[in-house]
Amino acid sequence: MSYQDRITIDPLVRSGKPCIKGTRIAVADVLDYLGGGMTATEILDDFPDLKPEDIQACLIFAAERERRLSVAA
Repeated sequence: MSYQDRITIDPLVRSGKPCIKGTRIAVADVLDYLGGGMTATEILDDFPDLKPEDIQACLIFAAERERRLSVAA
């Protein structure tokens, strides 16, 4: 799976933060929920527009960004 299939960056949506396509839910929001202890199931229950693949795409996005930052340092 490629996160680009599910994540978009649009300067007109949430000031250009990476968001799940078709929503205003930012990748950072999903990561914050997971980091705060919510399960993927709880997130999906709270946001019925999301799919499990959206949460997976957020994790892939974050991992790839971390790799890019590590290489640049």
